[in-house]
Amino acid sequence: MRITFANLALPTTGACAVFVLDGSKLTASAAALDKATRGALKRAMGVSRFKGGKGQSLSVLAPAGSKLDRILLVGLGKAKGVDEKIMQSAGGQIQAALANTGKSAASVCVDVLDGGKMTVGDMAANLAYGARLRSYRFDKYRTTEKADAKPSLKTFKVLSKGTAAAKRGFTALNKIADGVFMTRDLVSEPPNVLYPESLAAEAKSLTKLGIKVTVLGEKQMQRLGMGALLGVGQGSVRESKLVVMEWNGAPKSKGDKPLAFVGKGVTFDTGGISLKPGAGMEDMKWDMGGSGVVIGLMKALAGRKAKANVIGVVGLVENMPGGNAQRPGDIVTSMSGQTIEILNTDAEGRLVLADAMHYTVDKYDPKFVIDLATLTGAIIISLGAEYAGMFSNSDQLSDRLSAAGEQVEEKVWRMPLGDVYDKMLESQAADMQNIGGRAGGSITAAQFLQRFIGKTPWCHLDIAGVTWSKKDAPTVPRGGTAFGVRLLDRLVSNHYEKG
Repeated sequence: MRITFANLALPTTGACAVFVLDGSKLTASAAALDKATRGALKRAMGVSRFKGGKGQSLSVLAPAGSKLDRILLVGLGKAKGVDEKIMQSAGGQIQAALANTGKSAASVCVDVLDGGKMTVGDMAANLAYGARLRSYRFDKYRTTEKADAKPSLKTFKVLSKGTAAAKRGFTALNKIADGVFMTRDLVSEPPNVLYPESLAAEAKSLTKLGIKVTVLGEKQMQRLGMGALLGVGQGSVRESKLVVMEWNGAPKSKGDKPLAFVGKGVTFDTGGISLKPGAGMEDMKWDMGGSGVVIGLMKALAGRKAKANVIGVVGLVENMPGGNAQRPGDIVTSMSGQTIEILNTDAEGRLVLADAMHYTVDKYDPKFVIDLATLTGAIIISLGAEYAGMFSNSDQLSDRLSAAGEQVEEKVWRMPLGDVYDKMLESQAADMQNIGGRAGGSITAAQFLQRFIGKTPWCHLDIAGVTWSKKDAPTVPRGGTAFGVRLLDRLVSNHYEKG
């Protein structure tokens, strides 16, 4: 879908959208359009429950004699409450409502709001951003879909008195959307197409944006002593990989440390010898969601030329029950030198992250490490699909992540850590075991990871409940969500960019 910007003028043809404030108060363009249609909008509102509340909408067929096709009224709530989230949601709402109407073009009028806190340029830019985010589709493998089932909307025109500012604002937001779309694509790919080698190749494509990408194979990881990560992938015919992405967007000076993001990349998780039940196993194609977020984030940061130095590390494996697969009872030695007794081969993501995180800390000495992983089903029981679980050794980092999550509608909820949970990982045969029992499963998983981070400020995001959605949201169509790309981009822009 192509998004364009133009000076504010009343649409005369095709489909269009205008805004209404709480209490059925028409914005200037809505009032002008109501006059042009001889009161059609007010009459339609009068016989409906639409009152201009936030998230409300009303589709009105244009009266006979008008060259307009349909008019979508969209509620914004109170003017003083209109912010970037509301405008993004409105953009997604409009795109979804008009995408399949048979019309190829739609226009949206964005007016200055009396008492509003946003400039009209920012409103227009965020509206367009929301429409772009909602327009995502993963349909590359659909060969028999009928033409009338596909979205007809090809052009989305945003009309305002802040065209120049809207274009400037949208340029950076559009690059973030590129990162979001890449993550959604990766998470949606089938596991016969996306496996460690091919996912590494996708990461390698980021070199065209100026990102330095290094791919380590199994022999290199063996020399580094990554027994935890390699043990997970040894049952698969696919070679495991570790990918390191470096974006240097800020001048380096003495004492500066890069930001580091680490992602779990289990491209398919059968559970290994501790085999998962067959029902629902197809969902395990997105057990690489954490790595997808890190790759998409790096694309977003480089695309908008973020003034920060950032390291992205992803451990890529396939967890299969082959003849050489890791067994319950095995003991492996991690890169840190700590030994791990494997009690359940389906608790594999933490093993991948253990070596990836230690490698990151040891090689780059970062300012902080944030890891992302579809790590535990237990976090879904705790938080459902509304929040990611957050575990941290840093109050400052967790507070900043929480605030960023609220700003971009990717919310996190801090969970506890403590010695009592750590003791649940004690092993009689090794330095630790890889599970701590059913009780507090998400917490003991985080405690396991903390053993490989040292004193580096760290945050673990368990995104198992938020990586895939079975329902539509205003800016997120059902399927892969890319939860975490916007969250971490906002964290970087809020606190860690120079200049």
